[in-house]
Amino acid sequence: MNRTEQPVVVLRPFPKRIVHDGHSVSLEPLTHLHVPELWNAAVNADDSWTHLRYGPFQTIKDLEEHISDFAGRDDQPFWAVRPRATGRASGWLSLCDIAQADASIEIGSIWYSPGLQRTRAATEAVFLLMRHAFDELGYQRLVWRCIAQNDASHRAAKRYGFLPEGIWRSAVDFKGQRSDIAWFAMLRHEWPSHKETLRAWLSDQNFDENGIAQATLAQIRHRFNVP
Repeated sequence: MNRTEQPVVVLRPFPKRIVHDGHSVSLEPLTHLHVPELWNAAVNADDSWTHLRYGPFQTIKDLEEHISDFAGRDDQPFWAVRPRATGRASGWLSLCDIAQADASIEIGSIWYSPGLQRTRAATEAVFLLMRHAFDELGYQRLVWRCIAQNDASHRAAKRYGFLPEGIWRSAVDFKGQRSDIAWFAMLRHEWPSHKETLRAWLSDQNFDENGIAQATLAQIRHRFNVP
């Protein structure tokens, strides 16, 4: 009797908590040692927590408790974002919902302080984890999701090249009320062209002596004929 052959399941590597160095930013595995710098970055930044499930934090002890939780999660590695321009940790991000057998992974739980938002370092931080997921770990699908009313996150997802996949209605409890979740994703075969446009945007040639970008990612995508 012939036995039916079972498909071989290939498990993609789980992301390691290692440093990722870029030109304008360094990603460091998040620990309690980052708390003082992150607390300074979070002071008077209440609006930056509007679309996150946690925050703002009333005391440094409250923040430290959350950082300890994040740093201790076995299934969700977090990194502190340290821009080279300031030398101070001023945000964090993570890889989560990691399905090794399905080769699917998500960039999520991103918090950037006001000083980090809309900077070269902020873009490169996400780029480093995108490159890590696709090029170094071999994942096939990279997910971006956010509270549906978070317009800034919608714009960011599309800016990086993630495509919208729809809305999950009333999917989560969010700060005392039900909220929809918007889903975006990028597939492995879509990554190479977006990697090149991101590299072009991040290059020194795209920034003047004051650190101002000369072309937007949308303009560079148009130049490269990338949708």
